[in-house]
Amino acid sequence: MTSDKRVVVIGGGLAGLRLAQRLGPAAAVTVLGEETHVPYNRVLLAEVLAGRYAPEVTALPAPGPALRRGVRAVRVDRDERAVHCDDGTVARYDTLVLATGSNAVLPPLRGLFEPEGRDLPDGVHAFRTMDDCLALSAAVGPGTRVVVIGGGLLGVSATRALAARGAQVVLAQQGERLMERQLDADASALLHTHLTDLGVEIHTECRVRGLLTTGSPAGPLPGLRAEPGKRRGGTETPRKVTGVELADGYRLDADLVVLACGVRPRVGLARAAGLDVRTGIVVDDHLRTSDPRVHAVGDCAEHAGQVYGLAGAALEQADTLAAVLTGEPARYTGTRALTRLTLTTDGDRSLDLAAFGETTPRPGDDVVRLADATRRTYRKVVLRGDRLVGGVLLGELSTVGALARTWEGEESPHDLFHLLTDDGGH
Repeated sequence: MTSDKRVVVIGGGLAGLRLAQRLGPAAAVTVLGEETHVPYNRVLLAEVLAGRYAPEVTALPAPGPALRRGVRAVRVDRDERAVHCDDGTVARYDTLVLATGSNAVLPPLRGLFEPEGRDLPDGVHAFRTMDDCLALSAAVGPGTRVVVIGGGLLGVSATRALAARGAQVVLAQQGERLMERQLDADASALLHTHLTDLGVEIHTECRVRGLLTTGSPAGPLPGLRAEPGKRRGGTETPRKVTGVELADGYRLDADLVVLACGVRPRVGLARAAGLDVRTGIVVDDHLRTSDPRVHAVGDCAEHAGQVYGLAGAALEQADTLAAVLTGEPARYTGTRALTRLTLTTDGDRSLDLAAFGETTPRPGDDVVRLADATRRTYRKVVLRGDRLVGGVLLGELSTVGALARTWEGEESPHDLFHLLTDDGGH
């Protein structure tokens, strides 16, 4: 690739900006960023919501004039090799990279939208973008009644942040336990206890059926497509959420409702352009789509049937693609993702957790488990033959680096008990 080659990146998030940074002067790069904010690290939004970080602390390294903020790509013309934008401009490319990320999932709740409407009731927020975070921050305060729908990583992060602001938080999780994709039953129980001790009311195996609102009447079950935060004109009374209704008929009063039901890859541009799309935009080991001039990285990309939705995978894909585009012999073979979460609070009630690999053993696997109920620490690793295939740690993470290196094959699991001790093997 030479410096006169035009690379257009759609998406100004972590993956798109990392790619632009890695390419540097090797190409003429244009990054189309839909958000007007200075680029930010989405992983830190919960810290902003909790009031521990100012928004500017989350800023990513600026890519300079390569980034066009507040510009949305509306159509990709692969024949002309051009991206048409909402401001009327056209960005022409030799190589196009889709780093469109993902959207918050808006569940099909009764009362979420009016018939044919696209407006969320006042007080209902997704938790995905800086705008979501700032709107929630402005609305929450001591004593605010909040229902968080979703007990995965995002929902737990939002719950802890809102509790830190003094809100009265109820967490409604449809599954059997919190963070069931990352944690086993014992680790999830410790997390449950931690949040309960902070005043959070938790309901598991609990399905929310609908929202209760004042203002314009709600219609039948809604669809899933909406743009949070937009309101219709006219003189109608704005709808305001007053609570949620559970499937068993029980009702929870709420001043705010947070939708933390996961994310879905943004694939609309790719699908409209005729690219191969399944759950995400399908890419090969060189991050190429079904059009060899178009690549995809980050939350929108699907590699070998896997959509990661994690910062580590987005960065690894961007680094690999930068190498591919500059002619280096690089291939993306997947990301061994480690989930890490710090639930910070004042005093001694903080909780760190980490999970990696396969945390649920198969028949024939060996499990090494250490638990300290007094200190509320828990460590478990899963062994398959002589390989470390997964683990969960809560409360004390001094050994997580060594365990992760063992899991990734860089070190031998010759003394796992030593690695699991609190001194980190020192």
